[in-house]
Amino acid sequence: DELCIEQGVESPFRKLLPNVLTAGEVAGELTAEGALLLDPSGNVQPGIRFCAPEGDAGTGMVATNAVRPRTGNVSVGTSIFAMIVVEDAVANHPEIDPVTTPDGSPVAMVHCNNGAQELSNWIGLFSEVALAFGKSKIDSIDDVYRAILTEALHGEADGGGLLTYNFVSGEPVAGLDAGRPLLARTPEANLTLANFMRVQLYSAFATLAMGMQILAKEGVEVEALYAHGGLFRTAGVAQRILAAALNTPVGIATSASEGGPWGMALLALFLNAEEEKLEDFLDGRIFNRAAVELKAPETRDVAGFNSYLERFRHGLPLEDAAVATMPIEN
Repeated sequence: DELCIEQGVESPFRKLLPNVLTAGEVAGELTAEGALLLDPSGNVQPGIRFCAPEGDAGTGMVATNAVRPRTGNVSVGTSIFAMIVVEDAVANHPEIDPVTTPDGSPVAMVHCNNGAQELSNWIGLFSEVALAFGKSKIDSIDDVYRAILTEALHGEADGGGLLTYNFVSGEPVAGLDAGRPLLARTPEANLTLANFMRVQLYSAFATLAMGMQILAKEGVEVEALYAHGGLFRTAGVAQRILAAALNTPVGIATSASEGGPWGMALLALFLNAEEEKLEDFLDGRIFNRAAVELKAPETRDVAGFNSYLERFRHGLPLEDAAVATMPIEN
């Protein structure tokens, strides 16, 4: 308000902002003037209803039907985050963000800056190797992921002694202001494609597991997590490793790769629901016939990931050294 007054704006700043709305409340309609502003040709018609705008956190909850207490979802992309719907607010932790479901229930969010980007970079490299060996072209990147990611299931449980960091940027959950992608190993480590792909997935989920362990100490319980994102197009691989990393059953719906945009569409559809709660609308109208595959963690994988995570935590000073000795050139 003080800054506005200095600039000659007399109205309180808060009055210039739109009201905060929850899911199901009407946020207005597209006016005739607005329709012409968007599309001077006149094809876009006025009267289209707006729904309350949502970020990818809220839309991810909706896309995975994780809006009831003790449910949660994991979104995997360039970044990765988990959101657990809690019954009471969680104590303040710098690693945990307090957010809400689109209809206002409290949510504890573990957000990690680094997700599947480094894994994607390696998949791109392996695609180049295939081309170098004479493959004329890559028909589908999904085929590449399927061929290479599946190898992770054949790796040693702890990744054969390999250590990778997927930090292309800083990672607050790990206490890092900056990051460098790294592969480190001792001479006796077993460097195979299967082990390498397994630790790449372990690395993608490691900081998420660290954040979830903080919530577990606060008594936050979750019965199952529902995941979405393009990484899950390769059936059964990332899902199995994520279940091990969080030691929690992980569900994947047939819509898992659709992500936030589909969740936004569902929220827009919810505007037409008559006095329904969001969770009842999703259960009764959207997910009542959805096929969801729930994968329980396997004991061998859980033990292997825990061994890797101990190695991951112990090696974090390598990141500090890499940042100090490998500055980014402007």
